[in-house]
Amino acid sequence: MLWAISVHFDKYLVERFFKQSNVAVLLVFTAFVGLLMLPFIWFFEPSVVSLDVERIAIIAASGILYMGAMLFYLRALQSEEASVVAPFFQSSPLFGYVLAYFVLGEKLSAMQMAGGLLIIVGASVVSVRFGERGAFKLRLAALMLACGFVLALATLIFKVFAVEVAFWTTTFWMFVGEAIFGSVLLSVSSYRNEFIRLMRTNTAALLSINASNELINLGGGLGNRYALLFAPLSLVQAIGSTTTIFVFLFGVVLSLFVPHLGRENLSGRELAQKGIAALCVAAGVALITH
Repeated sequence: MLWAISVHFDKYLVERFFKQSNVAVLLVFTAFVGLLMLPFIWFFEPSVVSLDVERIAIIAASGILYMGAMLFYLRALQSEEASVVAPFFQSSPLFGYVLAYFVLGEKLSAMQMAGGLLIIVGASVVSVRFGERGAFKLRLAALMLACGFVLALATLIFKVFAVEVAFWTTTFWMFVGEAIFGSVLLSVSSYRNEFIRLMRTNTAALLSINASNELINLGGGLGNRYALLFAPLSLVQAIGSTTTIFVFLFGVVLSLFVPHLGRENLSGRELAQKGIAALCVAAGVALITH
């Protein structure tokens, strides 16, 4: 649910500030939020700095991979609606299942696999536009499939070390990786100049809206990663696929009350289609958690 709110914030930020700019600059804010979290984690968990260099490097790499996945996602969001982009996140559980099977040896029961499939199918139904014709969007598919794979890989690395080492230690060094990614972006003159220009011209709006968005996204991310300690990677990602349903529901709310911020098709057929999708997702979650 938090991620769905963040998707709508992302779309608003991209449309208002980054329509003609490089969305990579938006990730600098994500890196800063992670950087601000480091002293607090270190204060409550002093042992985070006792990890060996090899493990630190691998965990930090997962943070860099996560930021790379978000870059693919933001580039897709720059040219498509939130409700069209979000369903492509369904590829991540599929990649996650394959990676977890071969790397971690995770196996799912028939009921769990059926539940995960129901969630993915239900979440995908949300994006289907019956009766509409249009060319296959290769760029969108390529960007979001790349996002799904890289995100699954980053999540796999996080799960391995969160279970083996500790949750907050792994989170700490993942944030370090995200901060490194942001630092590299700022080291590129074009990105740095764009960041400075945006901050000078839209300081209050960018800081207030983006700070809220990053905190919401952080809450969703921490919840998702913490769940990895208790369940197979592919199941956690499958349940995370409910983001698509919430993206649509929040889109409906925006369409009804603040239509200038978002519009969804509210015809009877569309609502019936989304209702069926929601039932599939609910049934899938029930099977997985049975």
